[in-house]
Amino acid sequence: MLTFLELRRRLRTGTPIPEWFSYPEVVKVLRESHPPRHKQGFTVFLTGYTNSGKDAVARALQVTLNQQGGRSSTLLLGETVRSELSAELGFSREDRHKNIQRIAFVAAELTRAGAAVIAAPIAPFENSRTQAKQTIEQFGSVYLIHVATPLEYCEKTDRRGVYARARNGEIRGFTGVDDPYEDPIKPDLVVDVSKQTVRNIVHQIVLLLESEGLLDTI
Repeated sequence: MLTFLELRRRLRTGTPIPEWFSYPEVVKVLRESHPPRHKQGFTVFLTGYTNSGKDAVARALQVTLNQQGGRSSTLLLGETVRSELSAELGFSREDRHKNIQRIAFVAAELTRAGAAVIAAPIAPFENSRTQAKQTIEQFGSVYLIHVATPLEYCEKTDRRGVYARARNGEIRGFTGVDDPYEDPIKPDLVVDVSKQTVRNIVHQIVLLLESEGLLDTI
């Protein structure tokens, strides 16, 4: 006898379901509506200061997931989203919140479609991150990664000079200078590029995803 718990396990792992359990058409519908864990969509949400290394981690993670194959991946970088999805928004707390919720909406839809989504906005406010996570969680798993590279390091290694411009008053509402950043209360992972390589950080994220059964390691 195939119990409900055993059925759920077989759907989650992709294990064959006995022919006697139900009609093939019914099993097919069950498979489509309950794909195995390693085929379900998910979102990796990276947050941190400008020049914290989150963009580099996001790009490297996408390369790693693409090399693995089996699932499409989408990259949502903060500046790209700002220019293409939220061009009319400013940098007030309200506008920052709207920007993050738009990212969450796109990530949720892609996650529902079975994609691997890597989002890397600054996302400085806890409330915005919490709401974004709740939106995405309706359709799949989401993992909050705090790229906790110290502000001093971000500023010292800033080759574009945006921190210097913000310090000089040329840029207003700059996170870490004249606008706050609220550290995540319960991140799934905390990393720091001032102490770790991007490769090592990506490895940690992959291990997290593998431990959750979201990557096919076979």
